[in-house]
Amino acid sequence: MSLRLLLGWGLLISLLGGCALPSPRVASPVPLAGPVELERFMGDWYVIGVIPTFIEHGAHNAVESYALNPDGRIATTFRRRDGGFDGPVKIARPIATVVPGTGNALWGMQFVWPFQGEFRIAHLEPDYSVTIIARSQLDYVWLMSRRPEMDEARFQRYRELIASWGYEVSRFVRVPQRWPEMAP
Repeated sequence: MSLRLLLGWGLLISLLGGCALPSPRVASPVPLAGPVELERFMGDWYVIGVIPTFIEHGAHNAVESYALNPDGRIATTFRRRDGGFDGPVKIARPIATVVPGTGNALWGMQFVWPFQGEFRIAHLEPDYSVTIIARSQLDYVWLMSRRPEMDEARFQRYRELIASWGYEVSRFVRVPQRWPEMAP
């Protein structure tokens, strides 16, 4: 096996190793917002703020969409424009599995088989208008809304909530949203 191949596998395992799905019984500073009615949670969510993963840097008009499959898994589509409102459209399609016994608030999000990353519905407004998706590792977080805009006072209130869980919110940024989107 070549050194390049070994290094590649080592890097992949290191990156994905941080994405291991914890047990719902493990203590976390990040709460679970359950119970979550999956049918109500499905649909489009505009990404308003984020501590971005490497694919989300420079994202504009980011939208995460969920659809409940007949087998109980959740088909996910993450769509964004890369680098600006006129940038190329990028799409990712992971699949999520709800962790039993979590009130539907803890999901395993699978981008690459067989690894699942933790996806914690940490906050959910009672009317399902705003949600915060977080991780126990305090590495990434997503503030999402059913609407593409959010006033600054409300954005700051959610930012403070995220900080109360231990996140380094200096890395938390607003995702530019401009709708209706013009077709390329």
